[in-house]
Amino acid sequence: MKKVAIAMLFAGSTLLMADGAALYAKCAGCHGKDGKTKALGKSDPIAGLAVDVLVKDLEGYKAGTTNKHGMGGVMKGQVATYSADDIKAVAEYINGLK
Repeated sequence: MKKVAIAMLFAGSTLLMADGAALYAKCAGCHGKDGKTKALGKSDPIAGLAVDVLVKDLEGYKAGTTNKHGMGGVMKGQVATYSADDIKAVAEYINGLK
């Protein structure tokens, strides 16, 4: 019985974990499915960027303190609902787009 309870607890916690690919879906419209598109012709491609750089930038956009390429307002709206776990998950996903 203990094994069943532990397995259920683990399964439930994994369902709550952020899914970087799903979170990236709304990014793909500007950055491209592969992260290699210059968003609105302004930004550098984001595919393969370091996770720590992405996390810092996304946190800055969320806080309204980052405005790279004049895209601060757009990006703030895009990441406004992301939790810290969401930001980490999408950053890891983007890092894997090489």
